[in-house]
Amino acid sequence: MSLTTIIFDLDDTLYPRGTGPLQEVGRRIHQWLIEQMGLEPDEAKVVRRRYAERYGTTLGGLVAEHHVDVDEYLLFVHDIPVERYVQPNPDLAAMLERLPLRKVVYTNATAEYSQRVMQALGIATHFDRIVGIEDVDFRNKPYRDAFERALHLFGGIRGTQAIMVEDMARNLVSAKALGLKTILVNGGPESHIDFVVDHVLQVEQVVDNLLRPDGSTSHTT
Repeated sequence: MSLTTIIFDLDDTLYPRGTGPLQEVGRRIHQWLIEQMGLEPDEAKVVRRRYAERYGTTLGGLVAEHHVDVDEYLLFVHDIPVERYVQPNPDLAAMLERLPLRKVVYTNATAEYSQRVMQALGIATHFDRIVGIEDVDFRNKPYRDAFERALHLFGGIRGTQAIMVEDMARNLVSAKALGLKTILVNGGPESHIDFVVDHVLQVEQVVDNLLRPDGSTSHTT
């Protein structure tokens, strides 16, 4: 089946790892655990690590193990001035313009926050749709049912019609199982990773190779 859609993760994928607002989101998650759950700072670190390992995100653990106001939590942790952390990226915008596929974003963050980040990067107009954590009933990547819901929201596309670009290898396990081509940004090769690139701008070459009539390409760029 022909490829029609490329799905991008947001944080640490559309901008280089460690340079954007995700670290500030993490700081606010830590603050929320201390203020709302009464944890000591060291306890909050342990809880975040445990939830991330077991559920994929801190929110996943909070939903599974506690009765929390999810909307209030998400509003608090994403209430940051993203323009302080990311600036317009003309090279990224030009690359997205050249990609001959429909472009969408699927993120464990909220759609509203994602829209602000994309606007700050100067790339928002290149994307048809954002699916945020609230759109999949707060069921986060890497869970398969979350990916299935996202594909439905992207118009009922089949996995074999799409490429997923991510910075976290574990988030690509379900994508690969559903038939998506998988591209890992800034990581190492694993069995469920089709291609590894050092930077999101290198995604263009992978896509060009995938769209060749013979489909020939290497698995690293």
